[in-house]
Amino acid sequence: MNLMSVNVGVARERMIDGRSVLTAIGKHAVTGAVTVGPMGLAGDEQADPSVHGGLSKAVYAYPAEHYPFWQTVRAQAGVAGWDDVLPPGSMGENLTITGLLENQAWVGDVLRFPHCELAVSEPRFPCFKFNAAMGFKHALKLMAANAWCGFYLAVRSPGQVAAGESFELIPGPREVGITELFEARAAKLRG
Repeated sequence: MNLMSVNVGVARERMIDGRSVLTAIGKHAVTGAVTVGPMGLAGDEQADPSVHGGLSKAVYAYPAEHYPFWQTVRAQAGVAGWDDVLPPGSMGENLTITGLLENQAWVGDVLRFPHCELAVSEPRFPCFKFNAAMGFKHALKLMAANAWCGFYLAVRSPGQVAAGESFELIPGPREVGITELFEARAAKLRG
């Protein structure tokens, strides 16, 4: 398992559906080691702390394996070219990872990096801002249909992370899976 990219962003006003909305979904990759504290990565912000951030949602990880899908559907929707590459951080994630998908992550699992430990806490539940970030109105529905939501991490041991580092998965109690938790909440929202 590998940390492909470390991404941070600041909250900015953006026009979404005809209104000005504060969002920090557009993260950008940074080089070198980034400090990880109890509330997340140095230099990163969340626009709405009622749904993002805090101790249990300090860091957001997203599997890079899903990026080709999003590039394809964006091209099919006509909002990007077929050769346009989505840069890491486009999903709003702090950590673009490889080798660990949602259906392999459980609440309480620990990602052990060389200088930091992060515990899987819950899936990310996307909002209307995700549609705007992807450029088409059905992105949220596609994320929900595939349960390709990524997952939040709580900081178990502060330290640093850097792109290119490997990490180890230390299994937790394995009682609640990220995919199952996401699907249960999505079903509840559908009614």
